[in-house]
Amino acid sequence: MDKRVEVLEKKVEALDKKVETLDKKVETLDKKVETLDKKVEAMNDEFKRKVAEMDKRIQEMDDRLEGSIDRLENEMNERFNRLETKIDNLRIELIETQETVDFHSAKIAQHERKIRKLSQQQ
Repeated sequence: MDKRVEVLEKKVEALDKKVETLDKKVETLDKKVETLDKKVEAMNDEFKRKVAEMDKRIQEMDDRLEGSIDRLENEMNERFNRLETKIDNLRIELIETQETVDFHSAKIAQHERKIRKLSQQQ
């Protein structure tokens, strides 16, 4: 039996060494996974930072664009108001001119009647 025990002890010893080797490999893998986790976390943080930076830039561009649009709208409204004022003034001048033409046309017709009467009297 001694030989059997000896063989079993050697086998147990060999298994212990293999288990020890496997433990070291698992420990090495754990360290590598931990390192990878840290790298992934760092990349994730960098990605979040970049996304936040891009969001900020997009918001700034959006704000500038909105400001430009507001300025253009105000400028256009101001110009339209000036055009309306000019058109209103032109309309008033045209009405006054038409009234003057009507008045002069009536006076010319009145004078022509007088001239005809005077020519008929002679």
